[in-house]
Amino acid sequence: MKIPNLLLFFLMAGPLLAQQAQPILGEMPQKFQETFLPEPEGVEVEVWVDKLHIPWSLAFLPNGDALVAQRTGEIMRIPKGSSTPVLFHKVSDVSPIGDAGLMGMALHPEFESQPFMYLMYTYGEDKDRLTSKVIRMRIEEKGPIEDIVIVDKIPAFAIHLGGRIAFGPDGHLYIGTGDLSQPFVAQDLESLASKILRVTAEGDIPEDNPFPGSPIYSYGHRVVQGFAWHPETGTMFNSEHGPSGAPEEGGVRYRDEVNVVHKGKNYGWPHVVGAPGLEAYEDPILSWNQAAFPPAGMAFHQGDLFLASLAGQALLRIRFEEDGEDVISTERWFSSELSKGTYGRFRDVTEGPDGYLYVCTSNTDGRAALRPNDDKILRIKWRKP
Repeated sequence: MKIPNLLLFFLMAGPLLAQQAQPILGEMPQKFQETFLPEPEGVEVEVWVDKLHIPWSLAFLPNGDALVAQRTGEIMRIPKGSSTPVLFHKVSDVSPIGDAGLMGMALHPEFESQPFMYLMYTYGEDKDRLTSKVIRMRIEEKGPIEDIVIVDKIPAFAIHLGGRIAFGPDGHLYIGTGDLSQPFVAQDLESLASKILRVTAEGDIPEDNPFPGSPIYSYGHRVVQGFAWHPETGTMFNSEHGPSGAPEEGGVRYRDEVNVVHKGKNYGWPHVVGAPGLEAYEDPILSWNQAAFPPAGMAFHQGDLFLASLAGQALLRIRFEEDGEDVISTERWFSSELSKGTYGRFRDVTEGPDGYLYVCTSNTDGRAALRPNDDKILRIKWRKP
């Protein structure tokens, strides 16, 4: 429930807000117990591909081949019926510094008639002079060739830069960015950092965007990492990382989020964290306060939302009420306790043309203990009871 409060309104609406050092904190009400399922019943897991290096995005072509974007700049192709990746393309000007590099990848929603692949990546000389851009590549028989630049001059840094891109059911491209360890850019509508951006497949600004002449769709996000749309209602969801306890973040930690995304709305960072129920901001539908659960890619599968978590080392199954927005329960698959899982970190999840889930691990990025033959793509076979 939103709580209008005149005193808080003036506090947050005026210039004093820009100087706020400590975010307003609100905890999510505990409506259910999250379940740990190290071996989910009825779930079969097999290693489909291994020995990858920091896979970031996974997508399937209409012919059944898979494409995997690695943060170091390579796009690997896995032919249908094979488990052996081959080099498909190498992005020449990518700068894989820290968390930066080749990140998001998306295919045009009408790929068979519009054979375009979209990539988001960073370029620049060092961690203090990085920029992100989104380009479009045309897939031809001889291979992909760069077509046009969709969006350029997106502020970037070695950490906290977002990177996910995806097409929505409206046919527009959504782009997730991060705060570059400069929290207050999230509230600056002159900056593309810490936002969700929305452009056409040609890179133009849609006429119905909430801020005329701007690609900004929503703001007040910290580090956007995933997008998904409910297959029946069309409701848009995003995942994003919560604060790390840094002094510039008021020392607050955890509170990673899943949000329902609405056009033009403010998601509060860095003025609020969690779910304080204030009228000026949108509260998340999920937030975690016991330990870091940094989410990454997300996808709907058999009516439920599946979310890959990095330090949480789990694949989260989220079940909803009939309205498709209120959460009934969550299950941490392949995890036995907080921040401990069978396969380590997960970066992306998508549904394959065979109806199974495919999940990329992210252990070769230097932030986790390596498992044999990391990184992998797991194929998960499951039929909802």
